[in-house]
Amino acid sequence: MTTSLTVEQLHPRVTRVTVIDVRSPGEYAAGHIPGAHNIPLDRLHQALPALREAADRGTVTAVCASGNRSRTACEQLSAAGIGAATLVGGTRAWAAAGHPLDRVAGSRTVWAMDRQVRFAAGLLVLLGVLADLLLPGARWLAAAVGAGLVFASVTDTCAMGALLGRLPHNRPRTARPDLDTTLTALRR
Repeated sequence: MTTSLTVEQLHPRVTRVTVIDVRSPGEYAAGHIPGAHNIPLDRLHQALPALREAADRGTVTAVCASGNRSRTACEQLSAAGIGAATLVGGTRAWAAAGHPLDRVAGSRTVWAMDRQVRFAAGLLVLLGVLADLLLPGARWLAAAVGAGLVFASVTDTCAMGALLGRLPHNRPRTARPDLDTTLTALRR
């Protein structure tokens, strides 16, 4: 079952729940709720056994930048029989409430994934329209991006976000625990 928590509800018990941050490793490194474990949304299925164990010990709370990806994570967890809560407003709301974010040493700030997707989609549409001036038919690139955005909205998925999450700028330059290390920590 998926529930929603506000920052005010999570803050007093953040050390007693298992917090998973489903953003890209680069976003996580740039600032995450203290004690959160990074399990990117596109790798959540690999973490199901460890998350099931964590849920058996107590509450699992999913977090992202704004609450959209964590809601998707909670739906996937619920479908796998794992109860989880999502933090309304995500790490943005956490920071806006004046609570600290931990950062991986040496990490740089990266844009939130939804901002990266908006930028990439807008740029591709603009390039498609401009390229059509020189190369008739290039406007179909803009149409394809538009169709992809409609599909993403209808299915509540984002292939562009998944692709952008794999780019080097979304991976921290510094060493951080890999998924296997994170899963081992969740089982404790």
